[in-house]
Amino acid sequence: MKLQMKIAMALGALALATAPAVALASQPDNPGQGNGPKYAPAPNTPGPSAGLPEKAKAYGVYCREQSKKHVKGEKGTPFSQCVTAMAKAANDANLNPRKACKGMSKKHVKGEKGTPFSRCVKAAAKLQKAQQG
Repeated sequence: MKLQMKIAMALGALALATAPAVALASQPDNPGQGNGPKYAPAPNTPGPSAGLPEKAKAYGVYCREQSKKHVKGEKGTPFSQCVTAMAKAANDANLNPRKACKGMSKKHVKGEKGTPFSRCVKAAAKLQKAQQG
């Protein structure tokens, strides 16, 4: 029994001694090129002339408080106008939020906090602040 124990201990020590060599041998030659997924950089934010679906995905978070109901006589919904204003503000650092939102309505809607214009200005300021910091 003592001989079997000695053989088991010798095999265990041999296995522990060769483990680092086996681990190093299985490493790829170029450590930066693993077998994991390949990630592409995020695309740039869409500009003001992009379609509404692309802009809504990018800027809709800032305009979620705007109404999505069409107002008679207005071009588009307040939400779509806000999204377009966000695209303008995001792609022109020199454009202040008031100028970006100049086409929005300044009429107060009963039951809503602020006007569509004021909510747009606030959202554009948040967007520009997030881009800078």
